[in-house]
Amino acid sequence: MKLKILPPHLRNKKRYLAFEVLSEKPINREEVISLIWGAAGGLYGSCGVSSFDLWVVKIWPCKFREQNIVKGILRCSREEVSTVRSIFPLINRYKGKRVVFHTLGISGTIKSAKSKFIKPG
Repeated sequence: MKLKILPPHLRNKKRYLAFEVLSEKPINREEVISLIWGAAGGLYGSCGVSSFDLWVVKIWPCKFREQNIVKGILRCSREEVSTVRSIFPLINRYKGKRVVFHTLGISGTIKSAKSKFIKPG
């Protein structure tokens, strides 16, 4: 039995959100995922979040002048970009320390999101 792949016109369209996290305390990939999923589940519930097709693609930790900065790419459904962006302002605390999420930009491919917003130049 041969498994067939869906043709491109039947696949769900995706968008890639480049984001940045500023925190007072070092934060790793699992904690970023937990914060995003926790805020999304709290605002939209399990059924709402299931339609977003959320996935954290990649995380890049950076250290800049005693600040803990993490940059990353989040995949979501094309139709749900604005609702996924509305999750970020809800995340403001992690383990009693302040955390800020910024959207750097939105792209149609991982490669362009990385080259435009994560590692310019």
